[in-house]
Amino acid sequence: NLSQNHNVVYLRRFRELQCLNVAGNPFAEGDYKSYVVAHLPSITYLDFRLVSSHMREEAITQYQDAIDVIEHNERDEQKKSEKEKARITEEKELREAFVDGLMGGQLFDDLFFEDVDGPKLNQLPQMVEAFELYKSKFCKICEELVSFGLKEGQNREKERSMFLAAVNKAKEADKAQGVAVINEFLAYKKKVLTELGQVSDARVIDAKISELQEELNTVWDTLMGYELQLAEQLEEVNKDFERTMSDMSGTFTETVQNYFTQCRELELLHHDKLTETALLIMEKVVKNELEEELPEDLRLLFVDKDTITNAVNTSHDLHNQRIDNKEDDIVTRVGNGKESYNALISEGEVQRNRHRVAEINHFLENIRDELEQYEHLDR
Repeated sequence: NLSQNHNVVYLRRFRELQCLNVAGNPFAEGDYKSYVVAHLPSITYLDFRLVSSHMREEAITQYQDAIDVIEHNERDEQKKSEKEKARITEEKELREAFVDGLMGGQLFDDLFFEDVDGPKLNQLPQMVEAFELYKSKFCKICEELVSFGLKEGQNREKERSMFLAAVNKAKEADKAQGVAVINEFLAYKKKVLTELGQVSDARVIDAKISELQEELNTVWDTLMGYELQLAEQLEEVNKDFERTMSDMSGTFTETVQNYFTQCRELELLHHDKLTETALLIMEKVVKNELEEELPEDLRLLFVDKDTITNAVNTSHDLHNQRIDNKEDDIVTRVGNGKESYNALISEGEVQRNRHRVAEINHFLENIRDELEQYEHLDR
């Protein structure tokens, strides 16, 4: 039920809308058709009547200013939507590569999330340049880690694709030879049963049915042999894949740990610099030789040596904890991701094998039932 004009504008999102009947709606009074046609460019039929090109041109001219505003807003929304989709895609890619939370200085900013005194101390005139250098080097390490992670993620995906291609190729080959055996047997069965339709001797019929049943047993043995062969082949392929992924995960984890070691070394260097600077300032405060005036919140930290030392050490401990947590998060997710994918492959193969065995048995049971019914009919 369209009660107002903006309800019609809402329909613009349905870009394939060609037929619309609005007669009888509350807003459908006066020159409503021009409004609808102007605002819904995809409409071909309105109220069961063809929209002429002349009517469309006049309607657009009449509402041109309003349409320009709407189209401008739609373009803005489209840009926002595309930007959001790109952001979501990037986040997904980073998460799957185990390097999310590292872009754009995210980890560096996270170091100071619960650090109350660190940001104040790093604003000391003697520390501003050192802090910026620390931040620059820290973020560079994170950027290198992200680039490495994305590249390794692509390598893992390539390895998975090759693995799945090999598995599918083996399955298709098994399916082809299984279908060939079944088709050959069905052709043979059809030939025998056709011949039996012209035979009345019960002994001949029983003998032919027995031959069919023996041939059916041979088919069963052959199909089960194929399945056993495929299962062994896939087991070997799965093991090779698991070894490859385990090696890749190990190399990735080791490299990640090396990057985080660099982060900790940078943090330690900065901590030593901050400690040295803070103690020098503390000494000047004690001797009343400090030339610059400290802000109130900083002066409270320089009441004595223990207070300023505790503030600097607490900041350092918090930073190391954040670095350690992020490293542990990545290493844990890499291990869990590998194990869960391997488990998924293993469970998938078990289910495939069970389904295939059941499928073979079901096929043979149907054939046996058919042959038994034929025997009963004959008698």
